[in-house]
Amino acid sequence: MKGYIHSIESYGTVDGPGIRYIVFMQGCLLRCQYCHNPDTWEIGKGKEVTVEEIIEDVKSYLPFMEASGGGITVSGGEPLLQIDFLIELFKGCKQLGIHTTIDSSGGCYSQDKEFQQKLIELMLYTDLVLLDLKHIDSKKHRKLTGKPNEHILTFARYLSDIYKPVWIRHVLVPGVTDYEEDLVRLSAFINTLENVEKIEILPYHQLGVYKWEALGLKYPLAGVEPPTEENVEHAKEILMRS
Repeated sequence: MKGYIHSIESYGTVDGPGIRYIVFMQGCLLRCQYCHNPDTWEIGKGKEVTVEEIIEDVKSYLPFMEASGGGITVSGGEPLLQIDFLIELFKGCKQLGIHTTIDSSGGCYSQDKEFQQKLIELMLYTDLVLLDLKHIDSKKHRKLTGKPNEHILTFARYLSDIYKPVWIRHVLVPGVTDYEEDLVRLSAFINTLENVEKIEILPYHQLGVYKWEALGLKYPLAGVEPPTEENVEHAKEILMRS
């Protein structure tokens, strides 16, 4: 089983519990205006690797994972675009007792029968999902990412229905995703879910601007500054209301 990856981070500490071995998959359907990895967008590109190659590399980090309660996180891009690869990778990880996490926007979620069957199998080997909810308003979501959000919210409900542990993530972009009425709506939606273990506010940053420039792309949020600490705390307070 082969897949296309963008890169690997062997000592991640923010994408799931403990020390994480993070695989950044290649390919994404969304075009987020603040994306810091636009070089992961193109499908079918990147470095081709086998499940066996990653498993062998992961083994050398097992002592760090076990000592910290860590594991492997597959991010992107959008990892669910390569769901067959994920299934085989996570099968191998579970045989080694490794905690498995998917970092997903849900952007390619589909109710197609074949996708659903594969998703059911993948969830058997998945311990945690980091679910990126970009925007609660579908029109604003389309402007921000190029796609509406109805299927993403359906994915969130699916994960709730199967009681799959989830950490909700929301990138706070001043003037884009930080309006109080939108945060209140997002909070209300999150409160309908039965499986949320954690809510994280990720402050918008400009660290990926150079990648847009290197790819010859116009950065759509030029001039937008990161949110203040006060704004981040206010957003966190709203999203954590019950």
